[in-house]
Amino acid sequence: MSEDEITTSRRKLAGAAAAGLAAVVSSPAMAQISNNAKPMPAPVKLADPFNQNSRLPFLPQSQPWPGFQKNMSPVPDSGEKSDIGAGRLVGRKALITGGDSGIGRAAAFAFAREGADVAISYLPAEEPDAQEVVHLVQQAGRKAIALPGDIRDENFCQKLVANAASGLGGLDILVSNAARQHTTPSILDISSDYFDWTIKTNIYAMFWIVKAAIPHMSPGSSIICTTSVNAYNPEPDLLDYSMTKGAIMIS
Repeated sequence: MSEDEITTSRRKLAGAAAAGLAAVVSSPAMAQISNNAKPMPAPVKLADPFNQNSRLPFLPQSQPWPGFQKNMSPVPDSGEKSDIGAGRLVGRKALITGGDSGIGRAAAFAFAREGADVAISYLPAEEPDAQEVVHLVQQAGRKAIALPGDIRDENFCQKLVANAASGLGGLDILVSNAARQHTTPSILDISSDYFDWTIKTNIYAMFWIVKAAIPHMSPGSSIICTTSVNAYNPEPDLLDYSMTKGAIMIS
């Protein structure tokens, strides 16, 4: 075959292929797939996030220790209205310390919305806030276990983990979040008992609870220990608290 004949054959082959492709694109089956495609959802209207939540300045307010989230004004948003969930924790079992308010409360609700069963620990004095969290978790269709007690006690920390694992049917996630934070004008105002209270709550309890949790957890489980901006940018009146958060950050 001559070079001209080879070139002509290649042109015919390319033309046939192009014609076949055009036929497939214009075929009824292809048209049906196109017609049955789901329409794209309408774009979500943009909203300025600075106008969606409460703004500073807040009214001056104080409560007797330990204080309740439900009595704050405005009440902090823990995701009750904004958190939708995507099923990323279906079947997981989580224990959250300090789960009655603040970060712990938001984590408990978010985990439940993602499909996890949740146990929370808290001081007995914080029962009203804790029961709100239990209700929120149950509203999300998940199991909720309330475990009040003082985590400054090593025996309680061990029982806390054991009861959480038993009640939930396992333990996949631990969030060591509970912490004591009180402002003091000067180091001269921090007594040894006061200092010990903070260290026991923020450091010893984390150590005891993590140590007790590990035997219940399989590879792939998560242990989360919360720290604070005060670890590297401490407030002058939060000396003892800042020290504990710095220790957690580097551990």
